[in-house]
Amino acid sequence: MFAPLISVAEDHSAAETRLLNDVKKLASDDWEGRGVGTDGLNKAAEFISNAFRDAGLDVSVAGGDPFQEFEITDGAELGSPNSLTFTGPDGQVLNLKMNEDFQVCSFGGTGKFEGELVFVGYGIVAKEPSYDEYADIDVKDKIVIVMRRNPSQSDPHGAFAVGHGISRHAALTTKLSRAFTRGAKGVIFVNDPHSANSEQQQLEEQVEKAKAALAKLQDVEGKEKEFKTAKTHLEQVQSILAKHDSDPLMNFGYGGTRSGSSLPTFHMSQYLCNQILTSAAGKTLPQIEAQIDETSKPFSRNLSGWKVTAEASLKIIRIPVKNVIGVIEGEGPLKDETIVIGAHFDHLGRGGTGSLAPKSKEIHNGADDNASGTSGLLEIARRLGSRKKPLPRRIVLIAFNGEERGLLGANEYVDKPIFPLEQTVAMLNMDMIGRLTENKLTVFGTGTSSAWDTWLDEAVKGTDLVLAKKTEGFGPSDHAAFYGKKIPVLHFFTGIHNDYHRPGDDWEKLNVPGMVTVVDLLEKIVLDTANAKERLDYIHIAGAASLARSGSRPYFGSIPDFGKEVEGYAISGVSPESPADKGGLKGGDVIIEINKRKIGGLDDFDLALRDFSPGEQVDVVVLRDAKKVPLKVTLGTPKG
Repeated sequence: MFAPLISVAEDHSAAETRLLNDVKKLASDDWEGRGVGTDGLNKAAEFISNAFRDAGLDVSVAGGDPFQEFEITDGAELGSPNSLTFTGPDGQVLNLKMNEDFQVCSFGGTGKFEGELVFVGYGIVAKEPSYDEYADIDVKDKIVIVMRRNPSQSDPHGAFAVGHGISRHAALTTKLSRAFTRGAKGVIFVNDPHSANSEQQQLEEQVEKAKAALAKLQDVEGKEKEFKTAKTHLEQVQSILAKHDSDPLMNFGYGGTRSGSSLPTFHMSQYLCNQILTSAAGKTLPQIEAQIDETSKPFSRNLSGWKVTAEASLKIIRIPVKNVIGVIEGEGPLKDETIVIGAHFDHLGRGGTGSLAPKSKEIHNGADDNASGTSGLLEIARRLGSRKKPLPRRIVLIAFNGEERGLLGANEYVDKPIFPLEQTVAMLNMDMIGRLTENKLTVFGTGTSSAWDTWLDEAVKGTDLVLAKKTEGFGPSDHAAFYGKKIPVLHFFTGIHNDYHRPGDDWEKLNVPGMVTVVDLLEKIVLDTANAKERLDYIHIAGAASLARSGSRPYFGSIPDFGKEVEGYAISGVSPESPADKGGLKGGDVIIEINKRKIGGLDDFDLALRDFSPGEQVDVVVLRDAKKVPLKVTLGTPKG
């Protein structure tokens, strides 16, 4: 099926057997989808370390063992105390009860606050349509009350209608970010009246339909079974209607957690919110909602005389994880130069964040993503480890953790390298090499060194393998962290498929002979790189490769550093010749302000950029070596 490449490997059938056995192990249900916090992820790390050891690699370089350990933030737990109290202009005191009158939001921050109250409607700032609920009100050092969803939900053709009537402006994190960047102290959400009314109406309609269906079957001869089924259905929908909560509080954990710094955030009942609004604004939530829908104008205002005292207690969950590292030392004058070969071994566990089957709790085995690449890494380890004569350059094989959370393991290594990065001559990466179709293989990073094109072309001569070359060095896998440190990279990838980030990514669907073909090619490139008389040159390539469109916001060109917990948006690097590069940003910077708006994390940064257009110049303030550095960046055309 696949013409083998010239390599020192054994015949393909033996290699196929090894790769298949490794994939079956890594992608078994027993290993729980190798999700963060699972025993399966630790089992995989032990399995990889043992395979490295058995292949003859040195597994003692990371402080005496194969493991480079670090932590991953994995959500939050509700702590104590949590409180929310309002005081009014006439001495009213509203002490809200936890889980009854209010709930703490997991995507907010922890801490105490007190201050004046401001109502900002839906908290929307939009260019199209032109609508800004913060335009005429100052929320700095105040606490904002924000309605969920967006205006005119009953109108499928309304200004904010998208699909089912909810626009991106309705996202909870978007609303939170709007308040954060404008200097608010805290955020209190309240349910919009339309959603509750709509749900109530739908349930009432279901009851009436069930009653009508039952009536048609009443006393109809021969329809006794159908009558009984219709009666049961009516009782069920009546029970649901009777138990319907028209104003449910968000359960803690709803909405996930937010990266970077945040504000203490709560969700309060409509009943108590209406008491405050009636006192300070003369209207209830339903009346305000109706006025906004009718006039298409904001209803934002200070709630004069009302103050709030609150405290939110959240404990950030940190999970210990580890990269797995094995080394084959070189021999000769170039032995201190290093070639890194990598593949990530983590996946999504039982779904959740990152899954494209968001409601599924099934195990996401990740056979292609990335048990395939990990198995390829082990196969390369065996082949290189069995060589009788050492190569001229050192080979470092790394199974990365935390890739699905944002290249965390790769960033950990480049931040704390085992071997100097200035002596690291190349990084070769495998991520999803298990679905080779029609012999077409995508290779990213081919423009990052002048040697790659020639070597790749030579390696596939006489075979049926067709290469789709992508020049960019930045892209959606671990190689990007190394390219950010000016190291030439290649990334091998067989393509997206319908099982990507879904429970159906199982080992039975892999093209194992195709995996051998990819490993053969990689081995040839490793040998060319190791035996080269001269060190590879490094070439700047503007832009970044992507598996999907990046959206409509202007192009900035920063590379996120998800491994740093800071107050701001940390970057690990910038794309060469990008707006960020030309504006003077550098890896290690933390963006804390754009055009005088506070930036607490990636969400704020992304949202802030959407308020500007390509070609506009923005003022950016970064923290660099604990000092504030003002810069100017001219935004570019959206990439995608």
